[in-house]
Amino acid sequence: MKQVIIFANIYFMKKYFILILFLFVVPYCFSQTGTIRGFVSDKKTGEPIMFCNVTIDGTSYGSQTDLNGMYTLAKIKEGEHKVSVTFIGYKKLTKNILLNKGQILTLKFELESTTININEVEISGERQEMKTDIKAASIKITNEDLDLVPTIGGEADLAQYMQIIPGVIFTGDQGGQLYIRGGSPVQNKVLLDGMTIYSPFHSIGLFSVFDADIIKTTDVYTGGFSAEYGGRVSSIMDIKIKDGNKKRLQGKLSSNTFGSKLLFEGPFKKDGGTTFLFSGKTSYLDKTSETLYNFSMPYSYTDLYGKLTFNANNGSKANIYGFNFQDQVNYQGISDLQWNSNGLGSEFILIPGNSPVLIEGNFAYSRYYISLDEDVSALRESSISGGNMGFDFTSFQPKGKIKYGFNVYSFSTKYKTYNSANSRVELSENNSEFSAYVNYQYNSKRFIIEPGFRLQKYTLGTSPEPRLGIKYLASDVLRFKLATGLYSQNIMSTVSDRDVVNLFYGFISSPEEIPLDENGNEYKNKIQKARHIILGAEYDVNLKMDLQIEGYIKDFTQLTNINRSMTSNYDNEFIVERGIANGIDFLIKYKNKQIYLWSVYSLSFSRRFEQNNEYYFPHFDRRHNINLVSSYTFGKKNSWKADARWNLGSGFPFTQTQGFYENLPFSQGINTNYISENGDLGIVYADLNEGRLPYYHRLDLSLSKTIEISKNMILEITSSVTNAYNRENIFYFNRIKNKRVNQLPLLPSAGISLKF
Repeated sequence: MKQVIIFANIYFMKKYFILILFLFVVPYCFSQTGTIRGFVSDKKTGEPIMFCNVTIDGTSYGSQTDLNGMYTLAKIKEGEHKVSVTFIGYKKLTKNILLNKGQILTLKFELESTTININEVEISGERQEMKTDIKAASIKITNEDLDLVPTIGGEADLAQYMQIIPGVIFTGDQGGQLYIRGGSPVQNKVLLDGMTIYSPFHSIGLFSVFDADIIKTTDVYTGGFSAEYGGRVSSIMDIKIKDGNKKRLQGKLSSNTFGSKLLFEGPFKKDGGTTFLFSGKTSYLDKTSETLYNFSMPYSYTDLYGKLTFNANNGSKANIYGFNFQDQVNYQGISDLQWNSNGLGSEFILIPGNSPVLIEGNFAYSRYYISLDEDVSALRESSISGGNMGFDFTSFQPKGKIKYGFNVYSFSTKYKTYNSANSRVELSENNSEFSAYVNYQYNSKRFIIEPGFRLQKYTLGTSPEPRLGIKYLASDVLRFKLATGLYSQNIMSTVSDRDVVNLFYGFISSPEEIPLDENGNEYKNKIQKARHIILGAEYDVNLKMDLQIEGYIKDFTQLTNINRSMTSNYDNEFIVERGIANGIDFLIKYKNKQIYLWSVYSLSFSRRFEQNNEYYFPHFDRRHNINLVSSYTFGKKNSWKADARWNLGSGFPFTQTQGFYENLPFSQGINTNYISENGDLGIVYADLNEGRLPYYHRLDLSLSKTIEISKNMILEITSSVTNAYNRENIFYFNRIKNKRVNQLPLLPSAGISLKF
């Protein structure tokens, strides 16, 4: 029956989108103007150049290239024109063209890098994007940005950069998770070229599963995201992987005290029509930590990624990619945890020759499995697997664009665990989701307005979700922005928000049977819901310094959670709570030719409300969080680079111990001799999370030297130190043994890499 419903929805939406496509295409067929579009790329590597300025001389018409290097100039008057392309660090390129009525002219530009010294007056692509997009609660991370944070172990990593983003809370070096503006990890959606990644970070919190050298861009939306995204109630992390080099074979070999990596890419033929990219990295911390650091770190991982890209002459392209990520933690004699994530996907961009509508699509299948073996008779397991198909259509307008699309997602979840009564609990579900959206962006001299609407249809119900974004350009240096919307999701974690440290992170779909609300009535929808409002300002202090301020409120109106108070099979396995997260973030950035400074201060409040309206602070509620990052290049040809990052965070909530008692299990029932039998040690707890842990702070440093062996061969030597002044930050406290366990100690490391 579910399959019938899915196919019916697909059929209906197919007719609906054909009609929309018809309405957008037909007007252009009778237009008295024309369209100029195309791509801008680097002449040396063939890589797209993002945020490049494309203008028509003598007119007010202009556009910026997107992350694919594509630009579109719509409704241009017929006649002769001169098209100019400019970007910092590249030679200006112009072409004279003749545009006819109704013509769609495709122009491709390849820019050459320039050796001419650039004046101090520089306008970055990021700042230009701020003036043409709303980008509320959004941070764009490029490959170059990742190198600005100290390279722990000698390699840049997305996990380390994510920790410095405003509103992001990182709960620890070991088994730590990222909490984004009050949202738990399962409420943060991670996309890799359109595919959902369920476990983006390894158990040791210093590393992600993604190789930093293959990442083109990462857009992190910490709230208020547009109708293009859905299926989560807190945040979106959209990662795009670069294509293989179109011009030549190149790669990278690296090794350090934490692990090793291999990267290889290039064209199959000289024309660059088909390219490949392969990346593999592995860790051997579990083998080197005790020898090098006299400190046991039982973590190991292996990450493999491969991609094929097929390029057409008109800019259309398709790619096929696959990955396998593995993680293992082995606390000898205590527990053995491992997870595996693998998938296969395809993504394409189609540029019809006679239509101004850009068509994008993706197909993907992925699987995630995790197991925790603490005892032979108590193996915990969880898995989620499924496939998705999505299409997006973009119609460019003279003063904006319209983007619309749909996505079909089907998945199954399996979960096996044991409750506090040692009873086995098993759940197995099959689910499907269908979503459709439309998003319109209008640009005027002073306003950027972006209304949108998304419809999310789940097995358990339907969620209509209006979205709205507005930016007001008060002046050339001052901008105000607002974003708001409704959000939903149909997936939850096997980890409770009340768990302090839990490496076993599985997934289940939202259950059909949940408790009644506080009035004794059934919830109208079983799905989880939230609403966001983001208010902010951007101020260009000068040509080198930016200031951003954002305040936010996330109202998680309905959250389903694991019931950790369940003591028998008669208790409900789940609880329904409400959450409120609010705060304000300050970000100051400074950048010149040699110095980069990043300063973030976050003040945040997170609360969870139970059905009796009593609230508690979840374990990730950090009141104050400061991140200071600096990067300095110096020496001949700026071949030396020094990086530093200091993080200060106020203490997390924890539940205090009030006392101990002897807990008799009455194993023989009424025949138990309670006078002579020895009981277990019981703990008397205070109210949930009434206490606060000490402040957390850590300093990381790195120093690197680049040696140019030849034109295409570069050697880089890196040394780094994690927790430079050996701060004893608490990991957890063993109440039974009365023993404190700390986070990572001072960890020096060194690495060497060869780029060719």
